[in-house]
Amino acid sequence: MRPASESMGMAVALLALTLLSFHCAGCHSGSEKSGPPPRPTSLAKVDEHRLLHAEDDAANWMTYGRTYAEQRFSPLNQIDDQNVGRLALAWHMDLDTQRGQESTPLVVDGVMYFTSAWSKVFAVNAVTGEKLWSFDPKVPPEWAINACCDVVNRGVAIWQGKVFVGTLDGRLIALNSATGKQIWETLTIDPKFRYTITGAPRVVKGKVLIGNGGAEMGVRGYVSAYDADSGGMIWRIYTVPGDPSKPFESPALEKAAKTWSAEGRTFGAGGTVWDTIVYDAELDLLFVGVGNGTPWVRGKRSLQGGDNLFTCSIVALRPDSGEYVWHYQETPGDPWDFDSAESIILADLIVGQSARKVLFHAPKNGFFYVLDRATGGLISAAPYTTVTWAAGIDLKTGRPMENPKVRYEEGKGGLVAPGPLGGHSWHSMSYSPATKLVYIPVSDAGFFYKADDAFQPKTLAFNTGIDFVAAGMPQDPATKKAIFSSIKGRLSAWDPIQQKEAWRVERKSPVNGGILSTAGNLVFQGTAQGSLEAYRADSGQKLWSAETQSGVVAAPVTYRVNREQYVAVVVGWGGVFPLATGEVALQSGRRQNISRVLAFKLGGSSSLPALPEQRIAQLDPPRAVASPATVKKGEGLFQRYCSACHGDVAVSGGVLPDLRYSATLRNDQWFEIVLGGALKQFGMVSFSKELSREDVTAIRAYVIARANQSLRDAKGVAK
Repeated sequence: MRPASESMGMAVALLALTLLSFHCAGCHSGSEKSGPPPRPTSLAKVDEHRLLHAEDDAANWMTYGRTYAEQRFSPLNQIDDQNVGRLALAWHMDLDTQRGQESTPLVVDGVMYFTSAWSKVFAVNAVTGEKLWSFDPKVPPEWAINACCDVVNRGVAIWQGKVFVGTLDGRLIALNSATGKQIWETLTIDPKFRYTITGAPRVVKGKVLIGNGGAEMGVRGYVSAYDADSGGMIWRIYTVPGDPSKPFESPALEKAAKTWSAEGRTFGAGGTVWDTIVYDAELDLLFVGVGNGTPWVRGKRSLQGGDNLFTCSIVALRPDSGEYVWHYQETPGDPWDFDSAESIILADLIVGQSARKVLFHAPKNGFFYVLDRATGGLISAAPYTTVTWAAGIDLKTGRPMENPKVRYEEGKGGLVAPGPLGGHSWHSMSYSPATKLVYIPVSDAGFFYKADDAFQPKTLAFNTGIDFVAAGMPQDPATKKAIFSSIKGRLSAWDPIQQKEAWRVERKSPVNGGILSTAGNLVFQGTAQGSLEAYRADSGQKLWSAETQSGVVAAPVTYRVNREQYVAVVVGWGGVFPLATGEVALQSGRRQNISRVLAFKLGGSSSLPALPEQRIAQLDPPRAVASPATVKKGEGLFQRYCSACHGDVAVSGGVLPDLRYSATLRNDQWFEIVLGGALKQFGMVSFSKELSREDVTAIRAYVIARANQSLRDAKGVAK
């Protein structure tokens, strides 16, 4: 499950008309303070030499993972485990959206560049937070229907005076780094298909590299390289074989096709490269993390089974041509959404008595892998979270040792761990060469998988092939309590040589922010509860915490300007977890959602404004009068079309409005919005192509029933 559609189902626009006065899901509007025009800045001087030697440039953070190795480790040590208690807010900058914020800021010579929701780009003074320029690519709000996991963006790339951003609607744009003016734009997708871009581009040898998302929407994955000067495409490599009636694009795909049933390859097949692209300059190799197949149920995408290469794999390519070099598949024939698009970290280790060039990977499937990055050979693997689908990884074959009958597609369904959230998703991990530990934001949560026997692909819904009614949260209090108690998260310090945990910090929520480690013997992480925290990197002792006033999913960065070190993070609660998981997300203790950039330094003297008063909503639904058959029909439609945004079993996870409270439950505005597209400008498309008035009536009946059930549970009275 990727990174959740903003308007899939009864998108947030439904709630624009509620008595609660919530914000619209797709709203681009936001007030900005007036003032003098921004001061011009010089062009960002990032070139091949600087990126290749970024390890020696401690002051700056010039690429997504700070260096090409993407260790997210900084040699800065002015802030350390002895003085971190003096760390305080230096400045903050409010953003004009209350959606999920996943960006990693880049800092080059005193200027910070970052993105926000809706693929907007900002440049600010890294010392003061003063905005220098901003750029809005004006993503059509209705494109959010194609985003599986929120309208997020993870950041930019910088190269020779240009800032590159991929937009939610599939464009790659180059901006002048001094002014924010657009230089060129290219469409990286076929707009007939439901592609998105949420990941950060990378620049290697003058080529801008970008993948895309959309596996749950029935697309075919690929990664592309574009000329940084002109925007012209240099090469494109597909990750899964395409239409069996057409020629193969490469010899590698011809071999991969032998692991698929031909009839299953006509529906996109998935395998999107939606996040991780890492470059090894010494070996001149690109490593890309490939996502899951679509639908999730293997029998519905590849009727005769098979490994379905190159889904759920790490694939090594030549950066000049995109030529295939090697692959390692972590979850063959995956039916659990165990994609391999998560952080890849490069390191040099002594394994046994030998120096090895390795890569670390903690994908969704719950195993921590150490691979030889020259050959793709498996060195070791061990579970880093609860794993029930496999007993381990066979070190001779590299294949998982699956537990019997774990493939739900062959039976009535069953509980499997990890679930679609994964043991670890896109939230960045970090490796410290000082401690030799990898710091992982771990999730510990299972999921009930059951195939939807009546599955048919749709253009306005998720296309997983999963029965989300069967997977929905049971309403029996004892069962819910047991489920809540079993779902948790942690910050885990992992020893990649011993393949065991060195220390951990327990978290209330399974989803929290990415990780930064520093030479000051510190590890920083933001939390779902609304704090940024620092721990001793060697022991896990908590040393410092600051209020962020919003849940954090992005990773912090650190940089130095004028001999002062800063720690900065973009905050804003969002992504698939709070959108889709309903009551589980609400149990995470999330604060009000206020999107900002926060920067801290030793002795900082700034402070955040007081939180606005939060209005407590009251359930007041109309009477539930629909027949059980109508409510049951509505439940199935809601879980297929609406739950990805408005929450499992009609309980919002806190980012988008909760439909149980909607005033439109009482009037025909429900139909004007859902079928008539009355609020299309806010991201709520019309569903009339796939849903009838009878369908939409049934969905409303289900939401009314759930609202009344929730009211009884809360107050012990029937309405």
